[in-house]
Amino acid sequence: MTATSLRLVAHAHTAAIRGARFGGGSDSLDEGGLRAALALSPAGADRRGPLRSTDVCLSSPATAATQTAHALGLTPVLESALADCDHGDWTGRSLAEVGLEQADALRAWLSTSDAAPPRGESVLELRDRVGRWLDGQRGRGQRVTAVTHPIVIRVAVVHALDLPLATFRQLDVGPLAMVQLTSNGARWQLRL
Repeated sequence: MTATSLRLVAHAHTAAIRGARFGGGSDSLDEGGLRAALALSPAGADRRGPLRSTDVCLSSPATAATQTAHALGLTPVLESALADCDHGDWTGRSLAEVGLEQADALRAWLSTSDAAPPRGESVLELRDRVGRWLDGQRGRGQRVTAVTHPIVIRVAVVHALDLPLATFRQLDVGPLAMVQLTSNGARWQLRL
């Protein structure tokens, strides 16, 4: 099997993320998010960095992810497995609003991996979806950059390192954060 390098990049800021609203990746990047992503672009002969050596760029279908990929100078191919967690009825609503109206449901979602927002996806279901995709990437021998959502990166790291799912809540992935995983085909390693 051939070695694979996978860079997971969180999309840049959107107004929804700054407002702590569920499903913030479906919005367009805000001005600050776009500027920050453009600043990381490896364009120009003297610019170097990990994004310069990408064989293929995959992206969540969400607007913020595809805009981030383009701002980074990449041409993304949409990958549905990289989509944000489906927050169901909570999409577009703030954490505070949901907490006031559905405190028990929010508390369950924040404390157990199998609880889901109404008509949404649990973290367990998200990890299973992302994990199947991640397992399929091992040993492909490509340098892949995948632009996606912070929660997707968190569950990908948990899956790749075979950590307990509850650990994902201890991982903080901010906008434009990058995590690199490498694989020789047998297992993933986190590269810092």
